[in-house]
Amino acid sequence: MAKVLIAQGGGPTAVINQSMVGAVLESRKFNNVELVYGAFHGVRGIVDEEFLDLTQETTHNLEMVAETPSSALGSTRDKPDLKYCQEIFKVLKAHEISYFFYIGGNDSSDTVRIVSEEAHKAGYPMRSIHIPKTIDNDLVENDHTPGFPSAARFVAQAFIGANLDNYALPGIYIAVVMGRHAGFLTAASALGKKFPDDGPHLIYLPERVFDVEKFLADVKATMDRYGRCVVAVSEGIHDAEGVPIALKLAKNVEKDDHGNVQLSGTGALADMLCDEIRTKLGVKRVRGDTFGYVQRSFIGCVSDVDQREAREVGEKAVQFAMWGDMDGSVVIDRTGFYSSDYRLVPLEVVAGKTKVMPDEFIAPSGTDVTDAFRMYLRPLLGSGMPDAYRLRQNLVSKVLAK
Repeated sequence: MAKVLIAQGGGPTAVINQSMVGAVLESRKFNNVELVYGAFHGVRGIVDEEFLDLTQETTHNLEMVAETPSSALGSTRDKPDLKYCQEIFKVLKAHEISYFFYIGGNDSSDTVRIVSEEAHKAGYPMRSIHIPKTIDNDLVENDHTPGFPSAARFVAQAFIGANLDNYALPGIYIAVVMGRHAGFLTAASALGKKFPDDGPHLIYLPERVFDVEKFLADVKATMDRYGRCVVAVSEGIHDAEGVPIALKLAKNVEKDDHGNVQLSGTGALADMLCDEIRTKLGVKRVRGDTFGYVQRSFIGCVSDVDQREAREVGEKAVQFAMWGDMDGSVVIDRTGFYSSDYRLVPLEVVAGKTKVMPDEFIAPSGTDVTDAFRMYLRPLLGSGMPDAYRLRQNLVSKVLAK
């Protein structure tokens, strides 16, 4: 009889539990599966042997958890090296795990690859499958990645609200969106536009070089045209040498446990860009926000398309493992307009690689997206996207003209 182990890694999302529950319930359908375990806090939980017996969980409660954002099993930011993965494999072997499913992004796929190689070298019969997840939408081979559509929906709706506020009380508004290397999530801000003069008026992505002086000129031109300016900025914007703008403008730099510069988590980038505008353009009404963690697991605007696909990648991972003959990573393909299909690719195809926005999605100006991107993203946002309307400008003639 076989044992299954499921873990979640990296940043939580609004739908990662759909993938976990999909894998659990699909595994429990197979007669050869005796036990289904969940590891607390990803690979760290595996090494520490902190397992939860999901075989005993009721289907009803699993379904309720599936509808709940964030990682129900807990997550980790550990980036396992070879030695770490050898420890993971040691635990998996001791617990006689036959099927290992790891839900996560780029680093998680690489972990699965190394663990798979260790199992093969040891001649241990274990199937290892990576289940895709990341709000950054930067996994290669995938048309898009579970977690991204819901985060994109949040970003689009947040900018609808920011634009309405800015329209009522004109000024300059800047919001920094997650995305260290890929600008998909920041670009989603464009889906909040309805009228030609709606914000965001300027969108800055890490796929293009960011020049502070040009940025200031863009903002001034937008203010001259509309009397206001809404800006979407990716946390990963950088100069021509690849130096993050947050690093160039910062007086004190914070780094995370892996040595990465904290780009948006501190709110510093938005504040620094606002300061540049106040100092060099002389505009007083300038406000900056950093969406930060709130865009990852926001419960109020989850995409139904994202929920369905996140569930299916979990289910398909189990089917590929039970019926297939290879370890791999599940990927999403787009078919028709709009539907999706799933296939399994070798782990080395996905592991440790990063996808960025293609040129066809970025306008020549470098400060907007194209209709091709809008067509790409719109069906992923799901049903019930809100719209914002305006009063028609039926102006009354002045009596006391001055």
